[in-house]
Amino acid sequence: MTERLGRLAQEIKREVSSILAMEVKDPRLGMISITDVEVSRDLAVAKVYFSQLGGEEERERTLEGLERAKGFVRSELAKRLRVRHTPEIVFLFDPSLEQGARMDALLKSLQTSKEDESSNE
Repeated sequence: MTERLGRLAQEIKREVSSILAMEVKDPRLGMISITDVEVSRDLAVAKVYFSQLGGEEERERTLEGLERAKGFVRSELAKRLRVRHTPEIVFLFDPSLEQGARMDALLKSLQTSKEDESSNE
């Protein structure tokens, strides 16, 4: 990724996080985190990755809320970014936070069972 694309991706990440936290009033958008943004080489599309703890139903509701707010978020981005054409936004779920929590729980359970075995000896 070129330096310009990287800077633009970071700025989009910061601005989208701010817009979703402060200006979008959709109750379907609970506690979500914008984890990453990938901008296409032609600056036409920005893939915005979000993560959230919760079940599949909650994730679907959040995705519906994000899709509904997509036009507003893009128009706010157009006001804040210094680019000729504001990229089209695509929201995608990032499962890494959920996978990390699952791995952490597994490691803790292994550590607990190991401690139990050593105390029984």
